[in-house]
Amino acid sequence: MRSSPTGRQVRFGSELRKLRERAGLSATQAGQLIGAQQSQISNTEAGRVGVSAERVRTLACHYKCPDKDLVEALADMTSGRKRGWWEEYREILPAALLDLAELEHHARHLRTAVTVHIPGLFQTTDHARELFRLVVPELSPPEIEHRVSFRIKRQTVLFRDPPTPQVAIVHEAALRMQFGGPAVAKAQLRHLLDMSERDHVTLKVLPFSAGSFPGSGQSIFYSNGPVPQLDTVHLDQSHGPVFLDAEAQLQMYRVLLDRMGSAALAPDDSRDFIHKLIHDL
Repeated sequence: MRSSPTGRQVRFGSELRKLRERAGLSATQAGQLIGAQQSQISNTEAGRVGVSAERVRTLACHYKCPDKDLVEALADMTSGRKRGWWEEYREILPAALLDLAELEHHARHLRTAVTVHIPGLFQTTDHARELFRLVVPELSPPEIEHRVSFRIKRQTVLFRDPPTPQVAIVHEAALRMQFGGPAVAKAQLRHLLDMSERDHVTLKVLPFSAGSFPGSGQSIFYSNGPVPQLDTVHLDQSHGPVFLDAEAQLQMYRVLLDRMGSAALAPDDSRDFIHKLIHDL
C-alpha cells in the first residue's frame, strides 16, 4: 500500500469515486460486484493501492458509465508507473512540486497566463535563480540550486519528441520586471522570443494598453488531459501549488483564459512588442 500517493494517483482514485457515486453505489456495494472488500475500493479511490486496467473497465461497466473515452483514459492511467525524473527530488522538494512536474509530463496541451512572472517553462536559469533567491522564508544556496535545476528539467516537455503544445499569455508587467538586473532581463526576453518561434509554442502579450481584463492578478496554469474531465488547473500561490479539478472550476478558468487571450496581442505583434522592450533595455 502506498503511504504517500502522488497527485496523479489521488486524481485517478477520485475519478473512480465520482463514477461510483454517480451510479448511486456505496463502496461496500461496489466491492460486492467484483468480489472485493470495501476497504479495497476505498483504498483504490484514495490512491493508496493500484488497480489493473481491466478492473477499471469492469467497475465502469458496473457503474454504467457511458463515456468510453473517459473509461479508457482512466484505464491508461493504470499502466506501469515508470519512475519519472522528478522522483530524484522526492526527499528534497515539496511533494506538490513533483506533482506539478508529473502533471506537465502527462499533459496533452498546456495553457498559461501570468501577470508578474515569466512562465516557469520559459524561464532562463539566471532568471529562475533570482526568483528563488527572493523566496520568503529564505532558501539556502543548495536549496536554491535544487529548485533551479528542477525548474529547468520541467522544461523538457517543450523539447521532447513530440513536444507538448503550449499557449502562453504574458502580461507586459511580467516582461518589464528586471529580476537580476538589465542583463538577466534582456537574456530572458531573448529566450522568450526564441521559444515563441517554435511551432508548438504560441506566445501572446497582454499590454498595459489593453486596460482591465478578466483574471487580472492571477497566474493560471491549465493542463489538458486526454479527456476534458481529466483537465487540471494549477494556481501558483506563495505557500505552494494549488490544484483544482472540479468541473465548475475548470469551466471558469477555460473562460478566463479565452477572454485573456482575446484581449492579448497576436503572436507576431507580441514578438514585435518584445523586440522593442529588448531594444529599450
